[in-house]
Amino acid sequence: MRTGKGLRGAAVALAGVLALTACGGGDQAEESGPANLRMTIWSANEAHLKLFNEIADEYKKANPDVTGITFDPLPFENYTTTLTTQIAGGNAPDLAWVLENSAPDFVSSGALLPLDDTLKKADGYQYDDLSPATLKLWQDDAKLYAYPFSTSPFAVFVNNDLLKKAGQKTPAELIAAGQWNWDTALASAAATAGATGKAGLVVRDFDYKGWDNLSTFWTGWGAQAWSADGKSCGFAAPEMVNAMTTLHKAIFTAKALPGPGTTADFFAGDAAMTVTQISRASLLKPDGFAWDLVPLPAGPKGNYAVVGQAGLGVLKQSKNADKAADFLAFFTNPTNSAKLSQFFPPPRQSLLNAETLAKSNPQLKPEQLQKVVIDGISTGVVKPSHAGQAELSQQVRAGLDPLWKPDADVKAVLEGVCTKIQPLLAK
Repeated sequence: MRTGKGLRGAAVALAGVLALTACGGGDQAEESGPANLRMTIWSANEAHLKLFNEIADEYKKANPDVTGITFDPLPFENYTTTLTTQIAGGNAPDLAWVLENSAPDFVSSGALLPLDDTLKKADGYQYDDLSPATLKLWQDDAKLYAYPFSTSPFAVFVNNDLLKKAGQKTPAELIAAGQWNWDTALASAAATAGATGKAGLVVRDFDYKGWDNLSTFWTGWGAQAWSADGKSCGFAAPEMVNAMTTLHKAIFTAKALPGPGTTADFFAGDAAMTVTQISRASLLKPDGFAWDLVPLPAGPKGNYAVVGQAGLGVLKQSKNADKAADFLAFFTNPTNSAKLSQFFPPPRQSLLNAETLAKSNPQLKPEQLQKVVIDGISTGVVKPSHAGQAELSQQVRAGLDPLWKPDADVKAVLEGVCTKIQPLLAK
């Protein structure tokens, strides 16, 4: 891992690149003639791409001035870094997915095209149908700079076959008995791992690198990465110490989670449970194991929900920015939002009901959609985000590295994280 100047230099690149883009991007002249649009995304899922291309083909038929629309999957773990490298190299996409943790930087930088006017003027768009709560992260000075195409609560996918093989109660049974909490979830995961040789619980996309995905765990203790105003570190707070001590014991003592350097794919049948979002449901095989989808287990603070958001924006640097914005309006109109809701819970209030979502989510029961998606959106907190997130994220990851050892001093490690990031938060 890079440290010192190298780490800091890589981390601050996002802010610098976006600032330069904002300064120069707005003067780009719109290209004349047929346009080829490119949208960067972080999914290479075949079902996602099939739907995206179907929508794009329909748009091209009605808009002959756009002859090509390419969806460019970038690896999730390096998505923002790769995107900003493209921007810095003058190879910016026309449209881009934006993670919630980098939303403050993209939105405040001026690198994205305001979308309000385009969306409000689009025929049949129904802009007022967008839930105001889902727009907040993507707005600055009352202008919308990215469309929140996905507001997706985290939940637990369950391999009931593995749990039953290990003689464990299923989460559904625990929920019915009022016993679905992190104590019982981790105990079941540990017992299943010991009995089957498979993994117990996997926090997908964490892999001891994507630390912000652990907010799906520590929020149950009332912990947070930093204060609501973003100025004070929360890693050394008692709630976080308690949560991370529980997690550390679950990894290194109970073996409820696979340790560092070990991977397990729930959707290939290699784990009993995984914490992730409903967009991954498409990875389930019709003839595979018996599965379920349930809300996150209750923590010491009770029931809770954590939401991941993803925005879709148009880069000002694009030479086809106006056409890209028009395609964005088509891609997210009521009809296509309903189609996309199969994978990505939409911000449209008219679609946020179990009956409507069930039509485009045949794999999920209305009860699952209500308890996981609709209830989660209404009560959930968004994963950590902050201006200068790239640098903060690098420093948190580096600060947490010593935690992933059996003999780690949890409290000391977390105090070290605060030592690293408090100067950044105080800026």
